[in-house]
Amino acid sequence: MTSLRTIASQPIVAAECPLVSHRLALLAIVSASLISLAAAIVPGSAQVASPPHQVLIRAARLIDGTGATPLEPATVLIEGDRIIAVGSDLTPPPAATILDLEGATLLPGLIDCHTHLTMELGQFGGEYESLATRSIIDSAIVAHRHAKATLDAGFTTVRDVGAGGYVDVALRDAIDRGAVAGPRMLVATLGVGATGGHFDESHLSPFLEFRGFSGIADGEDAIRKLIRTEIKQGADLIKLAATAGVLSNEDSVGAPQYTLAEMKAAVDEAHMWGRKVAAHAHGADGIRRAIEAGVDSIEHASLLDDEGIALAKLRGTTLVPTLYVGAWILASAGNAIPAKQRAKANEVATQARDAVRRARAAGVKLAFGTDAGVFPHGLNAREFKLLVDSGLTPMEAIQNATSRAADLLGWSDRVGRVAPGRFADLVATSGDPLADITALERIAWVMKGGEVVRGAGER
Repeated sequence: MTSLRTIASQPIVAAECPLVSHRLALLAIVSASLISLAAAIVPGSAQVASPPHQVLIRAARLIDGTGATPLEPATVLIEGDRIIAVGSDLTPPPAATILDLEGATLLPGLIDCHTHLTMELGQFGGEYESLATRSIIDSAIVAHRHAKATLDAGFTTVRDVGAGGYVDVALRDAIDRGAVAGPRMLVATLGVGATGGHFDESHLSPFLEFRGFSGIADGEDAIRKLIRTEIKQGADLIKLAATAGVLSNEDSVGAPQYTLAEMKAAVDEAHMWGRKVAAHAHGADGIRRAIEAGVDSIEHASLLDDEGIALAKLRGTTLVPTLYVGAWILASAGNAIPAKQRAKANEVATQARDAVRRARAAGVKLAFGTDAGVFPHGLNAREFKLLVDSGLTPMEAIQNATSRAADLLGWSDRVGRVAPGRFADLVATSGDPLADITALERIAWVMKGGEVVRGAGER
């Protein structure tokens, strides 16, 4: 049988007749197409694609994120951007690249469930100076630096819980395209809040008006419409202000700011569209109201009471305490934060640690979050020591920033564990964080999606 390649390669004889010439030209075009088709379907007719590149990592020990006993020694085999095997002494496949991390501890890429990568407090002066003299464009210009600092600190996945002007959507998409370096992101876009509440610029002159997209909505219908708009613009989750806050200008640090009916409407709308709801909540009443409304996580939970703990346990609600941010405000913020806000930070700091201790003892689900952006990006791992000081074991603190955080994000099949099928997101430190949790503040090597982005082997 004559093959497609044989037909396509036969010479074409020129002819003087215009009609013949036209047909021959057409035949030449068809012949070129047949050659391409033959290369695609005839065995051996085209170069065989190279198999995905494999990398074998060796380390002294592996903490896999599940709470299991560390594997010592440890090897992890990666193909492309995924983990394909984990063991004590895997045999490297032919042509695999070997990365020997020697005495290091290997862990899953860390996850921070409460960040603000598009902001950094004090970066453009004091809070009100920034409002008056800067725009969302200023934030957009520097956001990639915050993303890179976070990635270099070992946080390969973050949940970004509130940003102006949909800058977080643009940052997430730029990272996904490979245009800038940064962690995997789930973004909340505009924080949803009540008029005069935590996300509103309250107590400013009524003659001041800030143009731009607003996350302020009152009443069930307005809240539902805002949530639909945010999802349309790219929101992966919804952030809801259930109570007052530390850095806004309300007198209270934790008074409720939405009715139960309003919060139920928000949760119902978000869940209908397949989005989870993270509720900013400091005060006990607002925490209970948010849990009753069905939110997926309570952010901060500083003034959590025993009733709130019992309700969170019953409903399976995850708490995301943010301890380091309060410590940083009190120790480092200086004139960047007004005295009123510093006083509120002092009010919640001690109670927040006690809330973590009691919630952990009761078996409430916890996940790791920091509020990075209020303090400088890249310091996220300082949260670990405060969690351990509040009663968690080092292993529990690590699980909060790996498998338990991934469960909250709905990404347990992608990140948070060192296991076959998960993304090859890995970090290493020369210390043993089970003996000294502050070793996680000294991450020296970071891999995201099979590519080393910091340390030995970086491209």
